[in-house]
Amino acid sequence: MINEDPKKGMNIRINKKGDILIKIIYWGCAGSGKTTAVDTLFKLVNDGDFNIKIIQSLKKIDMKSGSTLYFDRGVFQSKIQEKIFYNVYTVAGQVRFSPLRERLFDGTNAIIFVFDGQRNRLSENIDSLKELKKISGNRLISDIPLLIMVNKQDLPNVMDKSEIKDFLESEKLFDFNDKWSPIVYETIALHKNSQNIYTIFSELLRRIAQYIQKDRKDLDKNPPNLPKDVPEL
Repeated sequence: MINEDPKKGMNIRINKKGDILIKIIYWGCAGSGKTTAVDTLFKLVNDGDFNIKIIQSLKKIDMKSGSTLYFDRGVFQSKIQEKIFYNVYTVAGQVRFSPLRERLFDGTNAIIFVFDGQRNRLSENIDSLKELKKISGNRLISDIPLLIMVNKQDLPNVMDKSEIKDFLESEKLFDFNDKWSPIVYETIALHKNSQNIYTIFSELLRRIAQYIQKDRKDLDKNPPNLPKDVPEL
């Protein structure tokens, strides 16, 4: 491991071959669109020309209803630095799977939180985010990069990113004056009219690169010169 202390830093794993293994989780309440977003991400990467390639297609473990049972998983590899692999997971969002989410969180290096933009799902979203903060041991942002999707922007009368930021600040969940606080993206997870699905993943990879290069104190003093859209990985 790069960092031997699981309570500090990103705790990146390196296998015997020297491969760097990074674990990314899409987190959120049931039905928020986590699996749909990751499925679209894999389709976009498969059809497009990006700096990552698919090593293992997305494997879904779901119920008859289509909801995630346990988790989904797929793997990307960096084209620029072929020793870097991104293991991408989704969690089952139902309340009864809380113990499983806690086990799956172990070893996580970065999080994309999928906020269901429907107004009647606000309480479920907040409960899920508070659970994530608790499970992380308050390591979000300081040690674990976090970005937020406000999903389902194709539906009528959904919340926008400014509403989400205001609410999270009022609940003292995040301080958006901190430059390492999460960027909030308005998203559509469905492939046919997807919005910001690759953009948010690309930004997460860029932040992972920053966290790996130096610890947070060093970054605050001397931020690395990285591109805005795609990480130098």
